[in-house]
Amino acid sequence: MSPTLVRHQLPHSGSTRCDDPPAPARSRARTRDWAEIQERMLVPLYEAAYDRLGVGPGTRLLGLGCGSGLALLLAAARGAQVSGVDADESRLELARERLTPDGMPEHTTVVSGGLEAAAPGDAPFNVVTAFHPVGCVSTVEGLTASLTAAAGLAERGSAVVLGGWGPVERCATAGVLRVAQRPADPPGDPVIGSRGWRPSGRDDLEDLADRAGLRPDGSGRVACPFGYADLASAVRGLLSTGLFDAALEVAEQRQVEKELAEALHPYQRADGTVWMPNVFRYLIARTR
Repeated sequence: MSPTLVRHQLPHSGSTRCDDPPAPARSRARTRDWAEIQERMLVPLYEAAYDRLGVGPGTRLLGLGCGSGLALLLAAARGAQVSGVDADESRLELARERLTPDGMPEHTTVVSGGLEAAAPGDAPFNVVTAFHPVGCVSTVEGLTASLTAAAGLAERGSAVVLGGWGPVERCATAGVLRVAQRPADPPGDPVIGSRGWRPSGRDDLEDLADRAGLRPDGSGRVACPFGYADLASAVRGLLSTGLFDAALEVAEQRQVEKELAEALHPYQRADGTVWMPNVFRYLIARTR
């Protein structure tokens, strides 16, 4: 395995992105909450895509928005050569720790710079993943540009995996996100969570692939329930996603946490655990 991890700022139009790092004072704590509580919720999505593509030895994978590296770690465990880019240096630092637990061996390259720095030296990528953050209104333009650039680093016909939320009626967490983000909604704005999360459209992934010049080649749905040990863990985990940062800019954290806890209450079980069934969707596209 020869992991490459790059800090990469996705291009965007100036609006706040849902995966922007939170304020420095809470960045590291949020990163740990993401890695220890929230990130594992999407493992079924990662594994389903990897199974479908047969990720393993011979796979040269580039992860866009790799976060703290769990998806890369799972691919590397299958024998893939992995590289990752992310805008959050705090998460990227943790990804480096996960992928190089014994330090920095000679065959490991960790660079900081643009997406081009992630290009493998011996052969182009043959799998690109963008599990995050489809479903955030303000990220579409930036993600389109990143996918287009990534496609230029991949072989012709390479698989590109796009992930996102499934139908709202099959995602219990959608209601929680909708209620908890009300402080961030401008007066009269009909789009819930317009600066963070919004309900997914039926063809969002296909539209994104088309914008990036990719050819759709199959899709699937995966159950990704969000389960937490208690209400406090659920609040910390969901806040770590960055989807509530817009609300935190206009309301005190205590108020946002209170609304989030109230929205989570219907999903708290008698033993104190919190359980929310969700369905996520992925699209397999191909580079031209």
